[in-house]
Amino acid sequence: MSKRRPQADDLEQPLLNDSTTPISNRNGPAYSTFPTSQQQQQQQQPTSVTTAVAGPSPLHLRKQPNRTTKISQKLKLFPEDEDQRLPEELNADVYTQLAQIPHGDARTEAEHVSRMNKEDLARVTAYCTASAYRMEDLIKHLKSKSATNGASPKRFDECIYTPYSVKYPLSPPNGQGEHQKTMLPEMFLFDYGVVVFWGMTLQDEQRVLKELDPYEDAKLDMDDVEVEEFHYYYNENCQPRVYNDTFTLRHPSNYRVKLTIAHAIAQSVKMTLFERLVDDTINETKYIPKVMAESGTFHMSRTAITKKIGQLFIMRINVNLVSNILDTPEIFWSEPTLEPLYSAIRGYLEISQRVELLNQRVEVISDLLDMLKDHLNSSHGEYLEWIVIWLIAMEIVVAVITTCLDAFALSHES
Repeated sequence: MSKRRPQADDLEQPLLNDSTTPISNRNGPAYSTFPTSQQQQQQQQPTSVTTAVAGPSPLHLRKQPNRTTKISQKLKLFPEDEDQRLPEELNADVYTQLAQIPHGDARTEAEHVSRMNKEDLARVTAYCTASAYRMEDLIKHLKSKSATNGASPKRFDECIYTPYSVKYPLSPPNGQGEHQKTMLPEMFLFDYGVVVFWGMTLQDEQRVLKELDPYEDAKLDMDDVEVEEFHYYYNENCQPRVYNDTFTLRHPSNYRVKLTIAHAIAQSVKMTLFERLVDDTINETKYIPKVMAESGTFHMSRTAITKKIGQLFIMRINVNLVSNILDTPEIFWSEPTLEPLYSAIRGYLEISQRVELLNQRVEVISDLLDMLKDHLNSSHGEYLEWIVIWLIAMEIVVAVITTCLDAFALSHES
């Protein structure tokens, strides 16, 4: 039996119509659970956890993403996984401060973590730096960095995964001259111009972004780069979840879980770029209705209006057809056990609702510009009509003058 691929209409349904709708009260955070799923055997990959560095980032968002979870405390539980770790993975290190987190109710612990200083937790940061990355060139570049940065790239359709450290090796050699087993930071690069870092410091992220410059198509200006920042920690005794932009994960070695989360985060930060572009267009055109209401006219060239309409159509095409924001990534057809987790993160980031809202706002602006274009067409038609009228009037005047001159000449001859 062939499986049905989700359509855009399916993905854009509001959460209120979804079986996983969070149950919440007006004054408290939302809470929802998800169906359990079997997870593929977790593959061991070196990962590392680094603490965030204090100080502001040079890449600031000009506005916050249009999602309520950015400013409110919301708990989203991830699907439960059976413990299929390899025996050596059971001894993997986790954050030392996690031993102080009380076990028990998920919300109690999540609220406790939310009161912690997030600078003590590792960072998950997504950057939208370009329209696209040249993936084949990036693969070659990362393979050349295996000895110096610990890179081991893997291609997953539209994404490249690799461990990557700017300080490699991370641990000094032991007495036998061998380096101790150390966990590396990780990054996920998406072909639509987004990179997601796990476990890097702010300085390391900036260094890696500079290395990516030669492989970017239609690079964004520094002021246009969009950033979303989350935090995470490991606790194998608690159900995985995200609360107040902080992820709780069980196993450091399971990069497939991070890949799933990175897919949703990458779509969200790309969505933030489109939201900002729409906001800029709104700010540039919001005064037009007021001027027209007060004066009855508005002076804007046909070329400028046509350019704005073209920009809006390009944006709608990118959101709905090109950038894979609406589509479920191909990896979740080959790894169906990961799709519930992807749906949970996508619901937490409110991507479907944001796409619907963005399309509605674009339609309103498009209607305004269409009205202005019709007004210009009408004004241009009236202008042409007046030209024709004046030409006819001039022709009549010339004919009258010619007739008068002819009559005067005839009378003079007689």
